Amino acid sequence: MAFRDDFDQSDLDTEVWLPHYLPAWSSREQTRASYRLEDSCLVLDVPVDHPVWPIHQPPLRVSAVQSGSWSGPVGSVFGQQRFEEGQLVREEQPRFEGWLPSSGHVEIRCRMTLSPRSMGALWMSGFEDDDEQLRCGELCVVEIFGRSVQDGTCEVGMGVKAFRDPDLTQDFDAPRLPIDVAELHTYAVDWDADEAVFSVDGGEVRRCPRPPTYPLQLMVAVYDFPEWSVGDDDHLVPELVVDHIAG
Repeated sequence: MAFRDDFDQSDLDTEVWLPHYLPAWSSREQTRASYRLEDSCLVLDVPVDHPVWPIHQPPLRVSAVQSGSWSGPVGSVFGQQRFEEGQLVREEQPRFEGWLPSSGHVEIRCRMTLSPRSMGALWMSGFEDDDEQLRCGELCVVEIFGRSVQDGTCEVGMGVKAFRDPDLTQDFDAPRLPIDVAELHTYAVDWDADEAVFSVDGGEVRRCPRPPTYPLQLMVAVYDFPEWSVGDDDHLVPELVVDHIAG
């Protein structure tokens, strides 16, 4: 099924997007994204007064939208994208299924305003609703850290992250490409059970064999890492400006 969101409506389409970042490990109130729709774009940013996301080390602040969500009851381990042992659900989340592709094509056209303490990304993560939560692998379409940006180039992370999925092989890299992240670029992946092909502006960059083909939820996020401060930079507001997401 074809999908496209040009973000030209008056507000976020909440039948597709949840404007919270992994709320089961915290709460919806504490994980609310800072976002706006303007000039037919979704703008995610991290204002200077944005709260620190709970329990993660190193400390981070994040604004994100995601196209799926669920959890088990409070006190259980049943939640998405667990990042440490013994992690427990703090706020039970209802099942939400926006757009969960399992193969085909996904692209984002976006630009970023980053500093050495920030990062912007689109990745797709397993919905993890299998009994043992092993369908947790990721396809990272684009991951750019501001500290890699220099002289009109940057490192563009892309590939497969296996995590706890025994059927996947870790295959992630961040080649340096001659692109200005402050300008609009199209980052994409085409995948099936045999191979994932990652591209930037229509040019192939990487191929990864045997990617995940179970339902994947989109995660679109911009981060600030306060511990990475290089001095007088607390006033900086990172932005991820999305022209469209399609597949």
